[in-house]
Amino acid sequence: MTITPPDPAAEIAPTGLIRAAAPAAGEPAASPPATKRLLPSLLIASMTLFATYGGLIAILLPTQILLLDEKNKVANLAIVTTTSFIFTLFAQPIAGALSDRTRSRFGRRVPWMVLGALVGGVLLLGMGSLTDLMWITVFWVVIQVALNFLQAPLTTITADRFPRAKRGGASAMIGLGTQLGMTVGVMLAVGLGAQLGLGYSVFGIAVIVVTILFALFNRDWSSKEAEVEPFRWGAFFKGFWINPRKHPDFFWAFTGRFLLILGYFVVSAYQLYILTDYIKLPLQQAQGAVMTLTLVAFVPTLLAIALSGWWSDKVGRRKVFIYVATVVMAAGLAFPLIMPDMTGMILMSIVNGVGFGLYMSVDAALMTEVLPNEGTSAGKDLGILNVATNIPQALSAPIAAVIIGSFGGYPVLFVFAIVFAVLGAIAIAPIKSVK
Repeated sequence: MTITPPDPAAEIAPTGLIRAAAPAAGEPAASPPATKRLLPSLLIASMTLFATYGGLIAILLPTQILLLDEKNKVANLAIVTTTSFIFTLFAQPIAGALSDRTRSRFGRRVPWMVLGALVGGVLLLGMGSLTDLMWITVFWVVIQVALNFLQAPLTTITADRFPRAKRGGASAMIGLGTQLGMTVGVMLAVGLGAQLGLGYSVFGIAVIVVTILFALFNRDWSSKEAEVEPFRWGAFFKGFWINPRKHPDFFWAFTGRFLLILGYFVVSAYQLYILTDYIKLPLQQAQGAVMTLTLVAFVPTLLAIALSGWWSDKVGRRKVFIYVATVVMAAGLAFPLIMPDMTGMILMSIVNGVGFGLYMSVDAALMTEVLPNEGTSAGKDLGILNVATNIPQALSAPIAAVIIGSFGGYPVLFVFAIVFAVLGAIAIAPIKSVK
């Protein structure tokens, strides 16, 4: 396997350098540069992880909650997801920080990826048999924490092993995997929607198998003898605070992602209920409609992801792509307000898919370019930035529940989404270190 030559400027990577040879004992930990095998591996791993997220969040969990108590489905779904939010709030930065410090013969990231896959996958095998809201909540919380411990180090591999000039392409590959995974996950979950136990088990087994194969085919350098600072609890927890005055670009990147993702997911998380309560479709027809909406957005989103990642690398710019993406998303979210029927939902899915596709890969690349201290704690810092994805996803259900129940229903939900998507783009304007 041919190894990509290191960047001539010896660009700094997390806790070490992108180098052609493994570091000697006592030197900072480092990972090998990307091989040709890494890009498709990132695609497959991301696809599997986000297929699991997509299938569970869009179909399996809402269906399980609905079958448990149809009358109180909105409130109960909010309870489960809000509780998960509380427990997973700092899961990714903690996982990232631990992986930064991990010293093992398998490297820094792989041990946590495999652990997260095993814990999450095993619990998914039993999730479908639960009929009590408390146990559903407990299992869901642990599963989400475990998958976050898988996702955090997987995300960091882009910064670990790709030079800055190539991160748009690498992020695009993860973005393609994300979109493919969400589509495949929803389709698979719809097909297994009547067999919850089997549906959860399929995703659990897939996560375990793919993660182990990723670790075997993309071996990292040993970090067993690498230099590491003595562990101190105070320094460990203090490291999670990134001073916005010292690192304003990091702050604005976090804020921009938070706002835009919140706008996107308040609609996405309640898509099944939008179809049943706003478009007035029966449950079974609504489940099929979710798959239809996913499919019509599939190709446009993939093309947008691939184009934006490659193009942003070529022109050396990130922010303009996010501005364009936001305008497109806002236009797409307006369609159900104008046409509250399946036609409006289909148009929203196509246009909004293009916008989110333009956003995904470019935003991921931008995040690796605003890390404090030249990325020497990238696992932790990217984990903190990923909190800007996790918090709004978790908050989307309770916020949507309040809007639907008390502030005008589903039309106001779409307005809320448009406003926050636009605010997310405005927030990145002050960033100076990225064009």
